[in-house]
Amino acid sequence: MRYRTIAAAAFAAGLALLAPGSANAATISQGHIDALDIDWTGSALTLDIRDATVSPAVDRAPSTVTLNVVSGAKTTVPSNSAYSFLGTPGSPVWILPQNQVSGILWPGLDTAGVPTGVLQNNSLNARLVSVTGPADVSVYTTAFGSPTVWFDSGNGLPDSRTLAVNTHAHANWAFEAAGTYTVVFEATATTTSGAAVGTGQQTYTFTVQP
Repeated sequence: MRYRTIAAAAFAAGLALLAPGSANAATISQGHIDALDIDWTGSALTLDIRDATVSPAVDRAPSTVTLNVVSGAKTTVPSNSAYSFLGTPGSPVWILPQNQVSGILWPGLDTAGVPTGVLQNNSLNARLVSVTGPADVSVYTTAFGSPTVWFDSGNGLPDSRTLAVNTHAHANWAFEAAGTYTVVFEATATTTSGAAVGTGQQTYTFTVQP
């Protein structure tokens, strides 16, 4: 049984292109997804992409999806030294923003599929294992103009962040050059009975347009 307390909203503007021969394959370029959708199936922790760009929303295996970062996501690194993890001030950077912007992919993180009382401390660890691509990738939030970095391939990997269950959140996803990135995530936790559980490593593909 799949536990979910928050139903993802569907965005008609989302683009999902089915590849021939694979009913689950898709390229998604805009609209809302949960890139890290972590669920509890009753005996195991799972990690997939919750695609709300189609109606009804569907879960997709990360390895079957290409997440397209369109050219409209291109901006420049701020001069504020707090953003130095993105590169040299004024240099190009492509950002999938924390707040929704029309025409750009809006990836969230969701643990609403994990019920209270299953995991120790009602929390789990999301882990960025590796990044292969033309430059670095980071995931960070902003509040009052100040960034909090969740994951950053530029300062060494793996990076791990603790997430509470029953949480839905958004962050900025930054890519420091155009090109194709292979990004590997996993989630791990300990059940209230003391058993170690994990999703296994899941491979994501991002294509960043010039």
